[in-house]
Amino acid sequence: MNNSKKQNNLVKARILTGDRPTGHLHLGHFVGTLQNRVKLQHSYDSFFIIADLHMLTTQPSLAKTSAIKNNARGMVLDYLSVGIDPKISTIYQQSKVLEVAYLALLFSMLVTVPRCQRVPTLKEVMHDLKIKKPSLGLLNYPVLQSADILMVKADLVPVGKDQESHLEITREIAKTFNKTYKTVFPVPKALIGDTGTLIGTDGQVKMSKSVGNTINLSDDFETVNQKVMAMYTDPSRIHPTDPGKVEGNPVFIYHRLFNSNKQEVLELEDRYKHGKVGDVEVKRKLAVAINNFLDPIRQQRAKYQNKTDLIDQIIEAGSKKTSSIARDTLNQTLQAMKML
Repeated sequence: MNNSKKQNNLVKARILTGDRPTGHLHLGHFVGTLQNRVKLQHSYDSFFIIADLHMLTTQPSLAKTSAIKNNARGMVLDYLSVGIDPKISTIYQQSKVLEVAYLALLFSMLVTVPRCQRVPTLKEVMHDLKIKKPSLGLLNYPVLQSADILMVKADLVPVGKDQESHLEITREIAKTFNKTYKTVFPVPKALIGDTGTLIGTDGQVKMSKSVGNTINLSDDFETVNQKVMAMYTDPSRIHPTDPGKVEGNPVFIYHRLFNSNKQEVLELEDRYKHGKVGDVEVKRKLAVAINNFLDPIRQQRAKYQNKTDLIDQIIEAGSKKTSSIARDTLNQTLQAMKML
């Protein structure tokens, strides 16, 4: 077992997950992954990646690349705000670990172009972003992701219910390498979260930074109020006295997730179904609930808000640690291939 996986004479299973530094993290991130990461970090050797190279697969413009540094800092600030602890977890920036590119190149020899083209999310990304012809980088995205995961020898990869297929190429590459050369890599498993995606405030698609239908973890009190009051509800309900639909209604989905007063939620649902409460009252109470939910996150955020040097140190320390692990893995890889 790799010495880097030993802590206090106990071996913890290792996980790797993360986000692209494209802007503020939001409630959808919290529900889908962040709350789970905060729990997992106490039981697993946790690595959280600032996936800036992955960002380039769809956003390689100068305007986007020049924003990476500040976006990375903002993402780490979001992590710290929700309770990810850099003392027990490793937060690192992908582009600062040069070995990942070498491993991705080696792994690209073990997978075919048609196999990459069959990745379900490739067509989804191309459709959502109106990409007619994918770049080689976008096509190779799952191979680079495999290098991220395997270079730290992650045992588990936390994913949403709809993302398990993302991990399959990584598993295939690990098995192919181990069979072709020598057993170097664990075959990672998916760690499926309990909660799926969160619908956006527009009620049309999942909450997404690119769509702009988000409530961000960094939003202030008034911004939350404005976004909630503009939320989509039941389109068939014209008057407050009309019976309304609760199931599938974004306002009530959010109430169930973020309103700690469950009795209030049940009462609002019952009144809504019977045409005894208007959308305005339901939204105002939701705005209160979400602001109450965000208040502890805001308080934690305030502790780090102006500590840019500290955030940079967290990124540098995590990247240095990960680079050391990646160099060891790369050496083992080349030795197994009799190239070293």
